[in-house]
Amino acid sequence: MSAAGEFIDATLQRESSWERADADLARLGGSLTFYGASVGAVRGTIRDAGRRYPGLGHDEITALCSELWALPVFERRLAAVVLLQSHVQILRASDLTRIEGFLRTAQVPALLDPLTADVVRPLIDALAGPARGRAQIVLDRWAQEPSAELRRAAGLLGVAGGAA
Repeated sequence: MSAAGEFIDATLQRESSWERADADLARLGGSLTFYGASVGAVRGTIRDAGRRYPGLGHDEITALCSELWALPVFERRLAAVVLLQSHVQILRASDLTRIEGFLRTAQVPALLDPLTADVVRPLIDALAGPARGRAQIVLDRWAQEPSAELRRAAGLLGVAGGAA
């Protein structure tokens, strides 16, 4: 694991409580593990990681997100979403492949919905020309997918055939 990934994971675990973990599991369900860190703690951890590891570029940010997403821990995955939200301006159309994997395995709307609304939507909106056309083909495919998560994402994006 990268130094930034280790910092984020360790900080989220320090900010956790078993009471919040149990409450989050009961509220959100799914088969994810919960550390029990608050949303504010997740956001603060990403902010602190940005200060501790300045100058991370596109490749480092997207790799860190994949690293955080690799374990089925809600707070790690939420940290990946927050990281993408705060760096959406550097994302490229080719990042939709990685994001699609995240959407497929999100397991809960609390991850899927902000990933769709706050990452995919601004990414798509910023694209133009051929890149926008290729992205629209991907979104149209999501609307027809057997994956309920991708259909939900397509629906939230207003793609015909998607289920919100």
